[in-house]
Amino acid sequence: MPAAKTLTYIYSDSTAILGPLATFAEPHSYDLCVEHSEKLTLPNGWTVMKAETEPGQSGEAGPNLDDIMAIADAVREVGAHRAAAPEVHAAPTAQEIGRRGHLRALPSH
Repeated sequence: MPAAKTLTYIYSDSTAILGPLATFAEPHSYDLCVEHSEKLTLPNGWTVMKAETEPGQSGEAGPNLDDIMAIADAVREVGAHRAAAPEVHAAPTAQEIGRRGHLRALPSH
C-alpha cells in the first residue's frame, strides 16, 4: 500500500503527530499507509495529535498559516527553554595543577 500519512515523534514531549504525507524526510518521522495510520497505538502516557487536511484539500497541499505559526511557536518555545537554562561552570581554583578539556587534576591533600 502506498504511504498516505506521516507520523512524527517528539520524544521530549511524549507526543506523536499524525498528519498529511510529508514532502521531505525528517528525523523521527515515518510514512504510514492508511491502514497502519488508522491502527496507530502509542505507549502509555503519550499524546497523539492528528493533523487532518481540510475538506476539499488534497493531501499534497502545503501547510496553512495556522500550521506554520504553530511550528514557529514550538521552535521559539524550545529555543527560549534552552536559552533560559544557563550552563554552570566551576571557577578554576588556585590549587588546580592541570586541565584537559572538561577534566581537571587537583592535588591530593
